[in-house]
Amino acid sequence: MTTPVLVPPPGAPDELALPIGRRAARTVLLAAVFLCAACGLVYELALITLGQYLVGGSVYQTSLVIGVFVCSMGLGSFASKPLLPRAAFGFAVVELSLALAGGLSVLALYAAYSWLDLYTPALIATSVLVGGLIGAEIPLLMALLQRIRAQDPGEAAADLFAVDYVGALAGGLAFPFVLLPVFGQVRGALVVAAVNLLAAVVLVVLLKGALTRRQRRAVAAGVVAVGLALGTAGLAAGQFLVSARQALYDDPVVVSMRSAYQEIVLTEALPSRSGPADVRLFLDGDLQFSSSDEHRYHEALVHPAVLPGARSVLILGGGDGLAAREVLRHGTVSRVVEVELDPAVLDLARTDPRMLAANEGSLDDPRVEVVVDDAMTWLRTASERFDAVIVDMPDPDSPATAKLYSQEFYGLVARALAPGGRLAVQAGSPYFAPEAFWCIAATVESVGLAVTPYHVDVPSFGDWGFVLAARGAAPVPSVDPGIAERLRFLDGDVLAAATVFAKDRSRRPSEISTLDRPTILEYEAKGWRGY
Repeated sequence: MTTPVLVPPPGAPDELALPIGRRAARTVLLAAVFLCAACGLVYELALITLGQYLVGGSVYQTSLVIGVFVCSMGLGSFASKPLLPRAAFGFAVVELSLALAGGLSVLALYAAYSWLDLYTPALIATSVLVGGLIGAEIPLLMALLQRIRAQDPGEAAADLFAVDYVGALAGGLAFPFVLLPVFGQVRGALVVAAVNLLAAVVLVVLLKGALTRRQRRAVAAGVVAVGLALGTAGLAAGQFLVSARQALYDDPVVVSMRSAYQEIVLTEALPSRSGPADVRLFLDGDLQFSSSDEHRYHEALVHPAVLPGARSVLILGGGDGLAAREVLRHGTVSRVVEVELDPAVLDLARTDPRMLAANEGSLDDPRVEVVVDDAMTWLRTASERFDAVIVDMPDPDSPATAKLYSQEFYGLVARALAPGGRLAVQAGSPYFAPEAFWCIAATVESVGLAVTPYHVDVPSFGDWGFVLAARGAAPVPSVDPGIAERLRFLDGDVLAAATVFAKDRSRRPSEISTLDRPTILEYEAKGWRGY
């Protein structure tokens, strides 16, 4: 058996002059592989996550980022071939470029979204650039490993890729558990860029014998320039985020926070001659309510489902407490279970004076039990049956929310209904997203419930729709006469008109949405794309 002879790249010295032993140098280089892999995966996750925050986490966008990123890595790997004879200098240049491009990527995309309306082109360009630079790292590191200690190519590749994949795992864990909660999106990317910068510095010091004096000076100047750019970005990040965030909203931002699940923003327009202050809640940029007209939405959602004499009501979602406020208007209701995933939303609803004024302190009413849990998880183990179930979930614009509009979810909801109970579901806009609206109606119907779709005008949302459901005959939307006089918007005439749909928005055939095939995502994206 002949042992292969590994020849250093053309033009490179046969042996690198190292300040430490070759075994130690190889360990340092593999540590650099580990860090580079971790940083690379963090950049990829940052691009995907930012899109979820800004435009909703659609399958299409996630697939686009991953596909473009991985393809660019391959192209970057191929494009690095001319740098192999000068692998040490080439790696330094790649790391400095990656630190600058990756560190500033989130800032650039925020700016493209907030001020330029060029988010998708900017996302593709950033994925190509960052992915290409990450792809160029591996061939250069492989060349350096071989010049420190020549190995069988298969063994060298096994060592390098083993460390690379473990590094990717470290980056995947660090992103959600350390970088996001501690530093946030923007500063987290800058911290990772600093790691890339450090990797360049360490390897240049280690491999300085492979660099000419001019190359060492160029790298030193690059390190200073990139370091200053990242430091300046870090210092300006706070004010930048305030300005970028405010550019997304018409009214002054009075509360802004990042929870474990979403970005929470509260805005407030000052009172004017035309009306009182308008408080608005946004989750990941999507409007949840406007205090000027939310009563229209919540009265229409809650009261058709709560029949006279109802005693127990389950609310899924609705962590702002506004649906609970309407439920508590029914004097017969003695028990309300509120299931909300995000404790930060509940805390805001219970402590912010603007929110308390809107929800009238409903979440602290002794009749209300607040449960912090995923609605689907909670339903799977729930044994209690309720006279009414209110489903007040965010729109189905991501896989995380699409499951809450699936056949499996509504099957669990139907199981929680007591005999004679009613279900009401917020179902989006039958005007702007009719395919999604009728998909929800068909999916609720598929679990054995009879449905009655209806819609009302909510000025801040537009034409907004709901699905009322019950076992047996299709339920007729109605309002408890005992509280009708205390409502600001809803009455029998409004509900009678609400069940009528114009010809161009009447019911159409729809596929049901399931966990296996969440067609609601396709319908939702198709509906809003044209507006």
